[in-house]
Amino acid sequence: MFKKILIANRGEIALRVQRACREMGISTVVVHSEADTDAKYVKLADESVCIGPAPSKDSYLNIPAIISAAEVTDAEAIHPGYGFLSENADFAERVEKSGFCFIGPRPDSIRAMGDKVAAKQAMVAAGVPTVPGSNGVLREEPREIVKIARALGYPVIIKAAGGGGGRGMRVVHTEAALLNAVNLTRQEANSAFGNPAVYMEKFLEDPRHIEFQVLADQHRNAVWLGERDCSMQRRHQKVIEEAPAPGINRRVIDKMGDKVVEACKKLNYRGAGTFEFLFEGGEFFFIEMNTRVQVEHPVTEMVTGIDIVQEQIRVAAGEKLRRRQRDIVQKGHAIECRINAEDPERFTPSPGRITAWHPPGGPGVRVDSHAYTGYFVPPNYDSMIGKVICYGDTRNQALARMRIAMSEMVVEGIKTNIPLHRELLIDEKFVLGGTSIHYLEKRLAARHLA
Repeated sequence: MFKKILIANRGEIALRVQRACREMGISTVVVHSEADTDAKYVKLADESVCIGPAPSKDSYLNIPAIISAAEVTDAEAIHPGYGFLSENADFAERVEKSGFCFIGPRPDSIRAMGDKVAAKQAMVAAGVPTVPGSNGVLREEPREIVKIARALGYPVIIKAAGGGGGRGMRVVHTEAALLNAVNLTRQEANSAFGNPAVYMEKFLEDPRHIEFQVLADQHRNAVWLGERDCSMQRRHQKVIEEAPAPGINRRVIDKMGDKVVEACKKLNYRGAGTFEFLFEGGEFFFIEMNTRVQVEHPVTEMVTGIDIVQEQIRVAAGEKLRRRQRDIVQKGHAIECRINAEDPERFTPSPGRITAWHPPGGPGVRVDSHAYTGYFVPPNYDSMIGKVICYGDTRNQALARMRIAMSEMVVEGIKTNIPLHRELLIDEKFVLGGTSIHYLEKRLAARHLA
């Protein structure tokens, strides 16, 4: 097992990884920007290294600075968390070539799954169902593009092959708008990801977003840890997640779980990962695989009792998975609300100093956050400042505990999306379960029209 791990991230995930390491008796090195000097996880780390000014490109995306920090502190491994460099195959490669262990999949796996077209083709080969679409990247020939769209039937969606995080997507409802949409998405993809390649898929009208958590070791063992429903989204960004997914036949879930495990084995995958699907009409359709720990991993931890971050570390150290599939049991229900520093009406970022921070508590309540009274939320990064996770024996109990948690939580000095969560937790359709990925957008649009 490693004696010292460098955490190449910030915010709540940096603290989350640090806690996992401390429990395992592993020393931690935290790298940070000048903006994060006073962060909680920096103060708690065994060692910390400032790697640059506030802008991400000069700090958390600065590969030479991170590698140098690992060298001067004698770290043995690097945990990338999520976001930033976590799904950067070149970074993983540089880490390995510099003599450190990358706590994540092999660079070739990250590279393959990072290209959405290649990932989709790999899933087809592995027998995992995918959304009907173009057979690979769209070519320049307009007639061919129109022909593909007609065969699929409108609406269709144009996606960036190198995209992610909800960016590089455009829905097209008519043939008249098709070619312009393809060209615009190519431009956006090139600007955002340095890759202008796009592909086309049938746009599903009312799907749910269901994902499967997997763990795999380098000895070709793999397991799935159940599924999560992440359908409550705004602009492709998740707002509330839960496990297990309500209202889906368990036999259908189990069948897909077995398929993703087989896909892991065929891909020779190593580490934690998430297979993301759209679910409509009783069928699953693969959309992408995330080759890292997810923001919403705590809901799976709560219903399985498995520390996913610690399992990532053990697998990276060469250990075999400690559990077989028959050992994985989901018990109860967990719901997670993401707490963002943003205006709850306009959704604009709300950086600034937190003058009062009172997180909730009680049975089944977990708060993952690096925030505290007096903490300054910098304007340079993602607006998420924490997550509240509530567990119950049933979904209704988990919902009740989350309503209480949101009523208790106090954050002053900045605006947050807590009022939105309070609304959604008593929303009739959400309480019933099974809302689609478009539900929140439609609800917000109706609110503004009222």
